[in-house]
Amino acid sequence: MLQITERLGSKVPVVTNAACGIIGRDAITNTMREVRWHMIPAEDGSVSQESEEFNRGIVLIVGYLPGLKVDAIPLLRPKMEHRVTMVDRFMMDIRNYTVSVSGSVIPAGVIMFGDQHIDLTPVLAELDCVMPEETVIVGEASSRFVCKTARNSEEYNPDLYFFDALALVFAKDKNKPPGIGETRFHATLSTGVMPFGPELKAISVTAKGTECSWLTASMNGYHQILDSQRLLDDISEEMDDEAADLYIGVIQKRPSSLEHEKMKLRTYLAFYEVLGGDEEYLVVDGVGIKPGDTFLFYHSDSATASSSCLNAFEKLKVLKPAASSSRNPYSNMDSNGGVFGGLLFSSHYRGETYFDSFPIYSNFPGTPLAGIVCNREIGRDSTAASMWQEAKEESPARCSLHVCTTVYLVFVYVPPARNLYIN
Repeated sequence: MLQITERLGSKVPVVTNAACGIIGRDAITNTMREVRWHMIPAEDGSVSQESEEFNRGIVLIVGYLPGLKVDAIPLLRPKMEHRVTMVDRFMMDIRNYTVSVSGSVIPAGVIMFGDQHIDLTPVLAELDCVMPEETVIVGEASSRFVCKTARNSEEYNPDLYFFDALALVFAKDKNKPPGIGETRFHATLSTGVMPFGPELKAISVTAKGTECSWLTASMNGYHQILDSQRLLDDISEEMDDEAADLYIGVIQKRPSSLEHEKMKLRTYLAFYEVLGGDEEYLVVDGVGIKPGDTFLFYHSDSATASSSCLNAFEKLKVLKPAASSSRNPYSNMDSNGGVFGGLLFSSHYRGETYFDSFPIYSNFPGTPLAGIVCNREIGRDSTAASMWQEAKEESPARCSLHVCTTVYLVFVYVPPARNLYIN
């Protein structure tokens, strides 16, 4: 990081992240590549790289976004109070920075990096509620990152705080020079999981530290506790793909940590990987489930991943100029604008058979494109839980933290109106 900072200058925020793989153009062949490391669990339960076949490689992303300013804002947790994550201060720091550079409380976009040992689900639910729909929120929730903010503030002293997460906050520059247009963000996602089976309810939940949860369950509306091992055996027999990953998607209604006095509930969908079970308990990765939460099983599915990848292609296709044949992404930027770059956050669980950069690469050939392979992907989505909530006529639960998903972010340059800068 020191060498990068020396080259770019002390005022440029820098984030480095040990990802599960990289996506970008090969520096030698100039071809698009998607490389997923071979991962195994570390002793502490996190994901690490195999020591015998250590994968080496980097993707370097350096960007200038016309009309925007950016800074890195951490989500702090005091080292003297390990359990108190300062979500309210995090939201206020984002707001104050955005107001200071744009005059508005609404940022153009947020790229998040969450520490792999922290559950970002409730934090993202707060962020999703506070930020309007036009603010794009993407990123990776299970990271191993280090960062340097543009302000080098003593308020973010790493000797005093843990950095549970980091937000790269992009805000409109109210002092941009005349003749400079603006950058707009467009995001979409491609999911690789599908729900199946009846709706279940958690009856009792026992958290094993911060690593996993043991829960008993019944069919919603019934009292009989299910035999979890028999349930998993039945699921295994029904699934066509023996290598498919299994999850539960849990609808969680929790009080807001920012609006205690209003007793307002946040409703969101949270995914947990299924680790196993016995005659009584279902064991899932992670904590946060409470008795009374309802859930469905989900499994990874190649057909769903393929079709949703094509859907992402079609959604991004509308950003293409109507009659542009140029393969140079910058050739018409000053006069006509257009897509000039893209980022991907892709799940390493999707395997080697997908070419996840296809929706951006095929729509905008030659455009700079890079990304990282993630363990948990961040992207705003209000439709993930609608399949079974529609029958109840409920507002669909929001989902910002995904599994087996690729999140696409493209940058579009919008030039200023000609009559504003022609003499």
